[in-house]
Amino acid sequence: MNRLLALAAVAALAGCGVETASTAATAAALKKQEVEEGQKTMQRAQQKIDSAMQQSQQRADGAAGTGN
Repeated sequence: MNRLLALAAVAALAGCGVETASTAATAAALKKQEVEEGQKTMQRAQQKIDSAMQQSQQRADGAAGTGN
């Protein structure tokens, strides 16, 4: 009887371990996706900044050229 009880306890704990590992893997996958989305957002923002800087420089160059 004790063996059966011990076996049931081990099986229950093993199931919890598998569920915990599965949950951890899911959380890691979600975190990876979140990081990738953050990187894409950062790249888009950097492109917009670069474009704005380029336009600003072109305006400055044009203003300097018309003053002479």
